[in-house]
Formats: sequence, C-alpha cells, structure tokens
Amino acid sequence: MSERIRIKAGAVERMAILNNSPMAEALVEALSIEASANRWGDEIYFAVSLKQAGGEKRNVVDRGDIAFWPPGSALCIFFGPTPASKGEEIRPASEVILVGKIETDPEGFKIIKDHDPVRIEEV
Repeated sequence: MSERIRIKAGAVERMAILNNSPMAEALVEALSIEASANRWGDEIYFAVSLKQAGGEKRNVVDRGDIAFWPPGSALCIFFGPTPASKGEEIRPASEVILVGKIETDPEGFKIIKDHDPVRIEEV
C-alpha cells in the first residue's frame, strides 16, 4: 500500500507515509478525518472512528511514528517523550499499532495545543 497522507494540525502541515498493515488500510478507508487535538507530553492524539485491525504492536515508538491506540480509539502522532517515558524513550500510554511515519521533522507539532483542529486526508 505505502499510501501518503497529509496531516494538518493547527498551523502545522506534514506529509506522512503509511505502512502496509491492515490498520493503515482501515485508516485510508476512513479518510478524510477531522478531529480535535489532545496533547500528552510530546504526543498529539485524537479520536477516530476506526475498528482495531492488525499491524505491528509497540510499547515504545520512534519520533515521527503515527499509531492507533486501541483503548482510546485514537490516532497518535509522536514527536518526543510522553509522561510515561523513561529517559528519552517515547512511550505511549499503552500498546499501540503502528500505521505510518511523518516524512519530515515532526518537531513542528510541539506548537499544537489541546482542541486545535486536525485534518487527515489522502494526497
């Protein structure tokens, strides 16, 4: 699949590449998505209407990873440590399913605040 998406969050716009997982396919089928951002450390997350599908599950992620968080039915974008992190690792609240990666510097998301609008669309 390796589909590209555009993420607009507040004043930030980034391109991302999705992986070939069933969870990423479910995301593509749900596009376009509009939501309201939440911050948790250096992570933004937002509710999405997706059902859990297969993919690589991780308890620690990399900067720029995009993942689905099953307990909150939310999509997460990671750009640094979270309150659950130990040291410089990037640790979600609980296990997530990887769906893709931001193509360029994800640090721009640091300016996003709670309730900023988020839109995800196909390119």
